[in-house]
Amino acid sequence: MAEDAKEQKTVPKGRIHLLDELRGFALIFMVFYHTCFTVGYFFGWEWGRDIINILYPIGPYFAGIFIFISGISSNLSHSNIDRGARLFFIAYIVTLVTFFTVGSESAIRFGVLHMLSVCMMMYGLLSRILKYVPMIAGLLLNVILFVLTIPVSEGNIAIPFLWKMSLPMKWYTTDFLYPLGFIRNGFSSGDFFPLLPWMFLFFAGGYFGRLAVKKKLPKFTYKSHIKPLAFLGKHSLLIYLLHQPIIFGICKLVEMLLQLKK
Repeated sequence: MAEDAKEQKTVPKGRIHLLDELRGFALIFMVFYHTCFTVGYFFGWEWGRDIINILYPIGPYFAGIFIFISGISSNLSHSNIDRGARLFFIAYIVTLVTFFTVGSESAIRFGVLHMLSVCMMMYGLLSRILKYVPMIAGLLLNVILFVLTIPVSEGNIAIPFLWKMSLPMKWYTTDFLYPLGFIRNGFSSGDFFPLLPWMFLFFAGGYFGRLAVKKKLPKFTYKSHIKPLAFLGKHSLLIYLLHQPIIFGICKLVEMLLQLKK
């Protein structure tokens, strides 16, 4: 009995604070990136474009952190279909707002919120099937599929430096397959995260999340380390929705003040 009580005390319980902190860290990068993009491409300030050119290659890694953690969190949720449906509604409000504010060329047609909402609903619908796949097998399979489908938007699937196969060009001539990554010439989206390859990273996170459900993650992941990052991570959706209008408004105010000085 004493040994059982001791074991229960050592089992981590409660929120996995490290996930919130990593999400907050990725969120800071996203806000900074979008700030530089807005400054450089909407207001024409060259230093913003210079920073974007530096940050562009590492941007997908921060996005990957956010998406993988979202997959883990969905494995911990019992209402993924409802969560996904609500997020899908919010995502298309963002689409409508950007169409009317920045125009069709810069509007967000299928951004990270759209992709995550569809992944959540898919995860909820397929959960009864996915549970029969062993964790390691599911994790490895989704990582492999993620790597294979990274160049889908360029017309290929590939293993880097080893193998490449072209996909049918007719898939890239439609106006409705862009959520999968099959984009026609002239397609544009202010934020674009197609299901291929990102859904596989999300599902990899879902399989990894089984460790969280079983309380088998390292103990330090359950401890709070940097509370401001955790706060940002817990409120990531609200920050995502508000940061662009705030950035745009501040830049517009600065532009007006600079014009007054001339």
